[in-house]
Amino acid sequence: MKTARALICTEQRKFSLREVSIPELRPQDILIKTLYSGVSIGTEMLLINGRHNWGPFPICTGYQAVGVVEKTGSAVENFKTGDRVYYRGWNAPMTCDGQNITPASGTHSSYAVVDSTNPTHGAGLLPKGIDEATASLFVMPSVGANGLNMADVKTGDDVVVVGAGLIGLGVVGCAALRGANVIALDVDGKRLEVAKELGAHQIINSKKEKLAERMKALCPNGADVVFEASGNHACLNMGMGLCKLYGKFVFQSDFGNDDITFNFRPPHRQRVTAYFPTDDGYYPIRRAVLNLMAAGALQWGKTITHQINAADAPEFYGKLLDKSIPDVLGVVIDWSKI
Repeated sequence: MKTARALICTEQRKFSLREVSIPELRPQDILIKTLYSGVSIGTEMLLINGRHNWGPFPICTGYQAVGVVEKTGSAVENFKTGDRVYYRGWNAPMTCDGQNITPASGTHSSYAVVDSTNPTHGAGLLPKGIDEATASLFVMPSVGANGLNMADVKTGDDVVVVGAGLIGLGVVGCAALRGANVIALDVDGKRLEVAKELGAHQIINSKKEKLAERMKALCPNGADVVFEASGNHACLNMGMGLCKLYGKFVFQSDFGNDDITFNFRPPHRQRVTAYFPTDDGYYPIRRAVLNLMAAGALQWGKTITHQINAADAPEFYGKLLDKSIPDVLGVVIDWSKI
C-alpha cells in the first residue's frame, strides 16, 4: 500500500512526521503530490489547543496547499495527471498503523487524496505563471475577499482593518485593489509595513500613536466599513467605535469556541450593520484571488516570513506552540524533499 508522510499532532500537543496510508482512490478522487502547504497559524493553533474541534486527536492540520495530480479516479473528468492544482483538504480516511487520524483538514502531508467533486474542500487548477509557494497561502486573502463581498465594499469607501495578520492583510490587499481608501491598524510595526506594501493608504500603530486623533483626521465622521481581523476580544469595542452613522462592521476574525462580548450602545447608536463572513467564498473567490496573484496585482509573497522543509515542521510547530519564534507571519512548508 502506498504511503504518505504527514505532520501529526497528538492530544498532548506533540508533533511528528509519520507515515499514513493512502487509501484506494474512489471514482471521483484525485491523488496529489504536494509541492507546498501553507500554514494558517490562527486556525491551526485553535485546533491544536482544543479551542476548535474538527474531530478527535491525533490530527493532521493544514487547509491549503498546491501540488501535482499524480493519479485520477475512474470518474474524474476535470483533472488529469500532471495538472498543477490548489486544494483545501484531504477528503478520505487517513490512518497510521491502523489508528485513525483526523484530517483537519490534512494538507500538511506529502500526498493528498482529494474528492474532485467536493464543493468546499476540493481542488482547482492553478493559473499559469503563479509562484507556487505563494499560491499555497491562498485561503487567507480569499477569506478577506469574501468578507469584502459580504460587506459590499465599494470604490472610494473608507475601510479600516483592525489587525494586520494574514486575514487582515488579505482584506487590505483586496480592498486596495477595489479602490477603497484603506487604513490598517496594528501594534506590530513590521506587519504594518507589509500592509503598506499591499496597498494600505494609511497605517496606524495603535501602541505608539493616538488612535482617536489619527482617525478623527482621516475619517472625521467615521469609517464606512471596519473589519475586525485581530482575533483580540478587546478590539471589538474599539473597532465598532470607528464606524460612521449607518456604517458596517465585519466580524472577520475566528474566535474559535470562545464567547465574545461587546458594548451594545456604540453600534446601536450608530445604526451599524454587522456581518459574519465564514470560510473563503469557495471556488469563485479562490480563482479570482489566485488570478490576482498570478497577474502580480496582489503581491501576496510579501507576507511570507518563513519557508521551511517538511522535515523541520515538527520542531517548527513546537516553537509556534510555545511562541518562541519572533515575527512570524506567512509560513510555507516545502514537501519536495520528502
